[in-house]
Amino acid sequence: MNLKELEYIVAIASEGTLTRAAEKLFITPSALTQQLVHLEKEIGTPLFIRSRSGWTPTEAGAIYLKSAREMLNMKQEVYKQLQDLVQIKKGKLSVGFPPDRAAAMFTTIYPDFHKEYPGITVNVCEISVRKQQQMIARGLLDLGFVTLCQCQETDDKYIYINTEELLLAVPSIHPLCERVTTTSGRPYPEFDLKHFRHEPFARMYPESTIRSFSDRMFQQAGFQPTVLFETSSCRTILQMIQANLCCSLLPSIYARQTWDNVTFFSLPSHPTRNLAVSYKKGSYLSQPARYLIQLGRKYWG
Repeated sequence: MNLKELEYIVAIASEGTLTRAAEKLFITPSALTQQLVHLEKEIGTPLFIRSRSGWTPTEAGAIYLKSAREMLNMKQEVYKQLQDLVQIKKGKLSVGFPPDRAAAMFTTIYPDFHKEYPGITVNVCEISVRKQQQMIARGLLDLGFVTLCQCQETDDKYIYINTEELLLAVPSIHPLCERVTTTSGRPYPEFDLKHFRHEPFARMYPESTIRSFSDRMFQQAGFQPTVLFETSSCRTILQMIQANLCCSLLPSIYARQTWDNVTFFSLPSHPTRNLAVSYKKGSYLSQPARYLIQLGRKYWG
C-alpha cells in the first residue's frame, strides 16, 4: 500500500467512475485500470461494484477507503505542520464559500492573501454549507466559510466571526409598507410575518441551511407560505421582489446594498444565525489558513 494507490482509490470513490477519476488524476483510464486490477489481485477481492450508473465500493472497498482517507489526511496534517516549521510559503489551501457570496468575498480578501502568501494556491469551491460539511469531514476542504444555526453544526470545529439577522424583504409598493414606522435604535422597522400569509414567497432551495432556518419562522407565524419560486441565489430572489412578484426571508447582509423597490423589515423576534469558519476537528490550522481566517473575519466583521 503506497500513497499513490490510496489517492487512486479515493479518487475513484469520489468521482463515481474510473474515467472521471482518471481525468482528475491526469492519467489515462487504462493506467488507472491497471493500478486498480493490480491492487484488487493483491488484496484478493474487488474494491468496487462496476455498473452503468457508477462505481460503488464493496464491503472490502469501504474498509480500504476508510483507512486510505485517514492516511491521506495524516499526510496533509504532517505537511502543513512541516511547512509552518520551516516557513515554506508554498502549497495548496482548499476553501469553501457559500453560493452567492463567494465572488464578492474572495475578490476582496484574496489580493491581501496573495501578497502575503504568493506561493500558496487557493482552490475555491462555491458550494452549499451542507456539502462543505461533507467535504470537510472527508478531508477534501481545509476551510469552509459557512452561515448556519448552532443546531446545524457538525462535529467539526467552528470559529465564530459574526452573526446576521434574517429579514423580511417585500416590494416597496406593497400597501403594508405605508403602515410601518421605524423602531427607535433599530436599523429596520419591525413587522410581523403573519401579515403576509396571503402573499407568494420566493425561497432558497430545500437543502440550504437558510431554508430550514426560515421554515421555523413561518411555523412560528402560524402558516405555510405559498411558494412562487425556489432558487439557490438570493440575488435572483431580490430581482423577483424588485419586479413586485413576491416576498422573501433573506440574510441582512443583502440589505447593506441598495435594491430599488425592496423594503426590508425585522421580525419581532430578530432571529439570527452565525457566520463562521469551519475546519476538521483535530486538524492542524496552518499559518496561511489562519491568515485567511483573519481576512475573512475582517470582511464579515
